[in-house]
Amino acid sequence: MDQLSQTFQALADPTRRAMLAHLAKGESNVTDLAKPFLKEMSLPAVTKHLKVLEKAGLITKTKEAQWRPCKINADGLRDVADWMEHYRTFWEESFDRLDAYLKTVTAKEKTSKGKKNGRKK
Repeated sequence: MDQLSQTFQALADPTRRAMLAHLAKGESNVTDLAKPFLKEMSLPAVTKHLKVLEKAGLITKTKEAQWRPCKINADGLRDVADWMEHYRTFWEESFDRLDAYLKTVTAKEKTSKGKKNGRKK
């Protein structure tokens, strides 16, 4: 699977997105990252989620004594942002064309209504 597909697969899960949101606030160890999820899942399940994020290049995990600090990896998110930028540009251009078209339709309607109102008088 290519890197971008892995990234989107990792982002598809709400638990992993929540973990990324937590890490966006700063580095955190695995234990702290796991706390909000331990009522719903086991620590090994949390660890699997973190491995998916790490494999997708969205986080980095290091080892400091008994701690496993994790931090967000901006490069992994940058790849997604770069890919999406192309589509953002496409949609902006599409909306600009739609806006221009709607202005011409609105102008024609105003002209048409003005002519109709002028005939009635």
